Amino acid sequence: QMPRTHGDSFIHIDRFAAVYEQSAALPIHSFATGDAVSLAIGKNVAQLVRNGDCLQMGIGAIPDAVLSCLTEHKDLGVHTELFSDGILQLVEKGVINNSKKRFYPGKLVTGFALGSQKLYDYVDDNPAVIFMDIEQVNDTAIIRKNPNVMAINSALQVDLSGQVCADSIGTKIYSGVGGQMDFIRGAGLSEGGRSVIALPSTAAGGTLSRIASVLSPGAGVVTTRAHVHYIVTEYGAANLRGRSLRERAQALIAIAHPDFREQLSRDAFEVWGLNL
Repeated sequence: QMPRTHGDSFIHIDRFAAVYEQSAALPIHSFATGDAVSLAIGKNVAQLVRNGDCLQMGIGAIPDAVLSCLTEHKDLGVHTELFSDGILQLVEKGVINNSKKRFYPGKLVTGFALGSQKLYDYVDDNPAVIFMDIEQVNDTAIIRKNPNVMAINSALQVDLSGQVCADSIGTKIYSGVGGQMDFIRGAGLSEGGRSVIALPSTAAGGTLSRIASVLSPGAGVVTTRAHVHYIVTEYGAANLRGRSLRERAQALIAIAHPDFREQLSRDAFEVWGLNL
């Protein structure tokens, strides 16, 4: 029941010492319905997407919400690790046609697919979808070949200087680093490229601010403050590119949850020495 995909996936049967065949259903990942916070974040991110952009995004409620808000856009392209149902919906609507890409123009480039049976049926023997080795999909030198790359990723915590933690909660590893840095760097080098870190403003049922004065002890920096561009929450977007520490803190506090802004302002002065 495995789809036959085009791209780097053809291997001659003579290269195998043994072959075992079994029919088994593929794992199904349901399209995220999203909540009010995810939808608000999706709308804020969608406002940063321009017609003709080449998208990269992950999986989950926020990426799905972003994709659901792009139905009025035109001529979008895709060069991404993951091909999901949210992307497929935009392909079917003609929003994504890959016409503005320079690397495999007219083709949707991806590394793997995860979603519904409809998605798997779509990629089956479809030459419009190119599956490539992740070493190529995530190669910064290849990503930057496309103009207007828009890399959309998530995070667990962001500090007031713009450092992004996406793989751990303190010293506890939560997930792998993934391709976040590859695509943020590639977008930064792309002609007209931009990148977004999208996250809810709070965690733990609203008791913790994801925008923190400093990262939790032991937290890993996945995206450095030298590479970060837009940070987006349900309260808006902060453009940190080329900004001073003071400007960064002001912009991030403005999109933090209102319950934490006063404390963050005090921390900006007491911890960072920033007089806002």
